[in-house]
Amino acid sequence: MDVNNLNNILIAFKNVLPQFGLQNVQKGSLSLKGRFIDSPGVVVIIGLMGDIKGNIIYGMTDESAKIIASKMMMGMPIENLDELAQSALSELVNMLTANAATNFANNGITVDISTPTLIYGEFTANASSDKVICVEMKADDAHIDVNIALEKDLK
Repeated sequence: MDVNNLNNILIAFKNVLPQFGLQNVQKGSLSLKGRFIDSPGVVVIIGLMGDIKGNIIYGMTDESAKIIASKMMMGMPIENLDELAQSALSELVNMLTANAATNFANNGITVDISTPTLIYGEFTANASSDKVICVEMKADDAHIDVNIALEKDLK
């Protein structure tokens, strides 16, 4: 995958997370994974179609998910990941990926995104590519593993 494509996604974190009070947005470790992604507790999967196709699998622990959902809901305490908290997390992924799609468009790459799918629990997700780049993103005490499986559409 082209590094500029990766940057379009990472820039979205710096654009979106501070809007909800998540500060100190930093890129953590970078790793290469295979197709199968083990859930750290909460996973939100979103697809991309267009000049680039594939999916992004956002993974986080229950604790990070609660921190993020609380920030998105104006500091409301989150005891468990109920429907409202899950909706907030799905909306964050939607906003992050839409912002990344705008960044792609600014570089002449047309991308549409699907509706995000949130899955909660212990399972293994199947990425759209055999090569997945995983970037750990940190914001305050929350961590999100951004598993990126994108390929240029060869049509």
